[in-house]
Parts: sequence; C-alpha cells; structure tokens
Amino acid sequence: MEIVIGLPKGSLNNVNRGNTYQLFKDAGYEVRGYEPGNESYEINIANDEEIKAFLTRPQSTPVELNRGMVDIAIVGEDWVKEESVSHEGGITKIGDLDYGQTRLIVAVPVDSPYFSLSEFFRLNKDRKTPILCFTEYPNLTRKHIMENDGYKEVFGDSIPLVQVRGLVDGENDMVQIINSDGATEVYIAKGADLIVDNTQTGSSLKKAGLVELETIMHSSAGLYAGVSCVDEKMEKAKMIFEQLYGATTARKYFDVKFNVNNDIALVVSDFLVDNGYCSDEPTINSGSKFSQINVLIEKNKFPEMLNGIKKYNASSVVRNDVKQYVK
Repeated sequence: MEIVIGLPKGSLNNVNRGNTYQLFKDAGYEVRGYEPGNESYEINIANDEEIKAFLTRPQSTPVELNRGMVDIAIVGEDWVKEESVSHEGGITKIGDLDYGQTRLIVAVPVDSPYFSLSEFFRLNKDRKTPILCFTEYPNLTRKHIMENDGYKEVFGDSIPLVQVRGLVDGENDMVQIINSDGATEVYIAKGADLIVDNTQTGSSLKKAGLVELETIMHSSAGLYAGVSCVDEKMEKAKMIFEQLYGATTARKYFDVKFNVNNDIALVVSDFLVDNGYCSDEPTINSGSKFSQINVLIEKNKFPEMLNGIKKYNASSVVRNDVKQYVK
C-alpha cells in the first residue's frame, strides 16, 4: 500500500512561519528534498516506504485532492474553502495541525471613509464606474460579498463578475472580482477599490497603506484527505496525523528538570500540581540528599514556575525543547 501526500510549497514551509519540513523531522520522519528554500517536486521520506511525497502549491492542492492526484495533503483551510465554494468535492479534514494561522480579510486604503463593507457598498451606490476588487480567493470573495447586507441593498441578488485570467463569469459588471495571482496589496496603489487577502499580523497591509474592514474567516494548516483516501489509506493517514500532531503539540511545551532537598520534594510536587505547572504530575527521582523533579510544562507558564521553585531553593534547573508529545 502506498499513500501519496502533498507537502506545501511557500509560506507553510518558511522557517519563520510554519516550517513543515521541521515538523516532519520532529515527528520522526527522515525527509529529503524538502529543506526550506531548496524544495524539489519529488520528495523522499526515507524511513517510511509507504509514503510518496510531492511538492504542491497551496492554491492547487484542493484541486489535486478532489481529483485523486494526491491522497492527503497539508494545506490551509482557506484554500480548501476556496475550492469547495464552487466545487462540492470529497475533501475530508483529518485534523488541524495548529500552525500557519492566518485570517482572510477585506481591506481598503487607510484614508477611505468606510468602516464596514456594507457601508462601502452603500456609499458607492451611485458611482458610474465598476468597483474593482483584487484577490487570490475569487470564490470566497464573491460568496462573502453576495451575503453582505449593503451589497444586497444596492444590487439585490445579482452575481458579481469574476475574472480569472481570460475566464469571465457573473452578471453584475459594476462589481468586478479579479484574480490577483499574489502580491494582492499592490493593486490598491494601481487603482483597485478594495482587496481580499490573507494576513497574519496586518503589518504588511499597514505598510501598503491599507486598513482592514472585516474578517471573512480564520485559517490554519491541517491534514486533509481527498477522494482516493479510503480504507487502508485512511488508516495510514490518521497515523501520519497523530505523528504530526504530536510534534505540533510538543512545540507548546518545555521539558524541565531541577533538584530540591529530599525533605521538601513532595511539597514542591504539590505546589506544581496545584498551580497547573505540569501536564499530569511531576516525576520524582530521589537520591541520597536531593530529589530530581521532572515536569512537562506549557511554555507560557515556565517563567512563573521558575520564580516559584526558586522559593524552594531549586537548583540545577535544565530546560529542554520537546520534539514529540502524544497525550
């Protein structure tokens, strides 16, 4: 049995965002040909002969899943939703991997007099030239616009025109949604009225002189199964997800060891449990004078835990990253 997986090209394999390559390494897979910035289109997972991996572009990954070209793939939910708006396929979400978080937002120039998309349409109801919206998400954008109260007041149920390169669809040419093929924010400077784009922090939008009007959806990376992922392949896909999810979960934790006097080891253990400074309960290894206490702790709780154990004269505190954490 062979299962074909699509691994994301682009931001989800960027060392500063998702680093899917490192995720696979942390999950125990020997991955070759997928190093960030040096990806090849056919990737080798040396220690699992049942997995065949290919590089996929996020925009085309849902298409490949829907047509059985890959069995499973890591992709953002935004791209899956973009495909499913116009094509009811057989894509199944195996699970969220809790990285690559982003938001799909509507944005306009910072000096615009609008505070919402509804207000935008109401204030532009008498204009004579088409409203231009650029985006990499024409399907989600058209759906969101048609559900907007301001749009419905001005244009009723008419379908906005969508242009993807030479293909044109829709009846309302006063609202035109144009596929941008990336670098979407620059179209405002070229005369677009609004854009729909994904953003993590909003900093790139501010640099481009834009302001958010509203959020269409939140998105993160997940493992998805396509139409060809059934029976044994689905079982294998779930095993792969568990390995990967264990690695993403581990990124939230530190493995911490420290020493305290034997006579207060149980007191310190109770302190850690009562304050939620361990995943289950501490492990205590007693020596002749000192006990080593080992805890798995959420990273954001480590500073206050460290401050707390100092009151018990803790010594030899060692903090390590965790590669895999399966609950």
